[in-house]
Amino acid sequence: MADAASRLHALVEQLLGAPFPLRLTAWDGSQAGPPGAPALVVRHRRALRHLIFKPGELGLARAWVAGDLDVEGDLYTALGLVSGLLWERGEDARGLGEALRDPRFRSAVRGLLRMAGPPLPPAPPREEVRRPGHRHTRRSDRTAISHHYDVGNDFYSLVLGPSMVYSCAYWRDPDGTLEDAQRDKLELVCRKLGLRPGQRLLDVGCGWGSMAVHAAREHGVSVVGVTLSQEQATYARKRVAEEGLTDRIEIRVQDYRDVTDGPYDAISSIGMAEHVGAEKYLEYAGDLYALLKPGGRLLNHQISRRPHADESAYHVDAFIDAYVFPDGELAPLGTTVTQLERAGFEVRDVESIREHYALTLRHWVARLEADWQRAVTLVSPGRARVWRLYMAASALSFERNGIGVNQVLAVRTPPDGTSGLPLRTRTWT
Repeated sequence: MADAASRLHALVEQLLGAPFPLRLTAWDGSQAGPPGAPALVVRHRRALRHLIFKPGELGLARAWVAGDLDVEGDLYTALGLVSGLLWERGEDARGLGEALRDPRFRSAVRGLLRMAGPPLPPAPPREEVRRPGHRHTRRSDRTAISHHYDVGNDFYSLVLGPSMVYSCAYWRDPDGTLEDAQRDKLELVCRKLGLRPGQRLLDVGCGWGSMAVHAAREHGVSVVGVTLSQEQATYARKRVAEEGLTDRIEIRVQDYRDVTDGPYDAISSIGMAEHVGAEKYLEYAGDLYALLKPGGRLLNHQISRRPHADESAYHVDAFIDAYVFPDGELAPLGTTVTQLERAGFEVRDVESIREHYALTLRHWVARLEADWQRAVTLVSPGRARVWRLYMAASALSFERNGIGVNQVLAVRTPPDGTSGLPLRTRTWT
């Protein structure tokens, strides 16, 4: 097929109803599109079949993960150029999936079919999650967590660096190191919780043990950390032993809903609540409230999304749901605060650190790209492509206020109203 790129570029513009801002490189080596722009490389015509049989974001994701689509040039620039066409059109605008179904674009679809090869749906990449059934049961949550976190501690070490903290860092200096920024985030959480020697801290979704180790070592507290990931727990326990903190830190493979040994003086939940789901969020907040002593504090560090016009509908990112965080759900900040208050908490402080996460993600992407061949060896080419795309796209979304991240400090205020907080709470910064 001579000059496949020119034909494909024209068909894409017809489908989108707008100029396509990237160059296209087709499987025959031909190119078309604006000179000097990053190139979307269609390595195999199978990519078109992915799009035809799963129009929209999921089809694009499958083609990317399978290696049938790639980008030559700066990935951030490429994503920024096409984001308005594919992901930022708004709820009332026609997305790519609807465009492919629109009768006005049938001639373009027929053209894609002719270019796509055999009219058979390609199998999804093996990295796509297979769900066990209902969402947010104990079983489905274990499966979802395992899918994301049990991909190998060596891979996460490559991406995250020595801190092994998989949440937004806190950058006092944008030119500082990732390690310093993660340490400063953990210290900020400890100060907001007002940790003192002898207190008990519950770290929900403790990951690889970074918060537990920091809190025990720097603030003298006893910590129970819970995770559903066996690989995280193994790593965290080894780390605790190496730090000589086994007398003060217990790491459990346990669902937060099964923790019954309260009360605790403080609870940290850092990057975990996104896995809870809207249907279970009030239960989550109520469980944590019940585990706190009167006067105890919760620090809930959570990604948020912008509100939708119809909040009664279920909204999910197809790529993230299929390949990154199965069953993960983002809620607007106001919804999170309301649910915490409905559970009994008094919300005392909210800090948005949206720009901090964009910078954190760019550091993670840089680490992944710098050691790409080792990353591919540690997981799989498809898995490495998943992480590169989702982290780069997420960085842009944080930068453009598509999503945010907030630290919400809440207190189980006793009946007499004594919160235990100073009059000027922001002294911790």
